Amino acid sequence: MLVAAWLGAALFFASLTYFAYFYLVVLAQPGVAPPSQLPWSIAINIALFTAFALHHSVFARTGIKAALTRALPAAFERSAYVWMASLLFFGVCLLWQPVPGIAWQAGGPLRVLLYGVQVAGIVVTLQSASRLNIWDLSGVRQARARQQPTGGNAHDGPPPATDATTPASPAPLEVTGPYRWLRHPIYLGWVLLVFGAPTMTAGRLLFATISTAYLVVAIPIEERSLVQEFGQSYRDYQQQVRWRLVPGIW
Repeated sequence: MLVAAWLGAALFFASLTYFAYFYLVVLAQPGVAPPSQLPWSIAINIALFTAFALHHSVFARTGIKAALTRALPAAFERSAYVWMASLLFFGVCLLWQPVPGIAWQAGGPLRVLLYGVQVAGIVVTLQSASRLNIWDLSGVRQARARQQPTGGNAHDGPPPATDATTPASPAPLEVTGPYRWLRHPIYLGWVLLVFGAPTMTAGRLLFATISTAYLVVAIPIEERSLVQEFGQSYRDYQQQVRWRLVPGIW
C-alpha cells in the first residue's frame, strides 16, 4: 500500500513536470492544422480538459470518497485520486490537438511586464503550496499513517489509524501566508501563469481559457466540501477572507 502511494506521488510530480514541458515547449509553437479541422480540435481539447476537471471535482466530493473507501482501503483513498488525476492530466497534455494561430506577441516593455506577471504567478503558487502538506496532497500521509508504529515521535508523522477502514485525520485548515488575503491563492497563481505569456499562441489561449473557466465553476463546489469538512471553522474563514480568486473582484 505504501509503495503504491509513493508511486502515485512520483506520478503526480511527473505529471507537473510534463505539463511544464507541454506549456513551455509544445504550446509555445502555433499548431499546424487545416482550417476545417479547427472546430474538431477545439471540441476535443475541451472534452479532454472536461474529463480531467470532472474527475478533479466530482471524485473529490464527500459522497464519492465514501463510496471509494467501501471498495478500497481508506488509507489508499487519496492515493487512488492522485493516480487517476495524474494520468488524466498526462492524457490532456499528450492528446491535446494543435490549434493554429497566435493571439498576441508582445515586445519591449510589455513583454517584460508579462514575464513579470508569470513570475508573480509562480511566486504566489510556491508561497501558497509551501503552506500545505505536500505528502497529504500526494496521498503518502494517509498510507504512511496506516503503517506508523505506535509510540513514534512527532517527526515520524501521524499516529496509525485504528483499522483498515479508518482514514487518516484530515490536514488542518490553512489560514496563514497568502491564505490570509485570498481563499484560493494557488488558483490565482495558475491564472497569472497561463495568461501572462508574452507569446500567446492560440493553443495557449485556449488552454488558459478552459482551465480558468473550470476554476470559476469548481471553486464554489470545492468550498461546499470544505464547509462539510471543517464546519464553522471554514465559515468563519470565509467571513474573515472575503475574496476567492481575485482580490477586490471575486
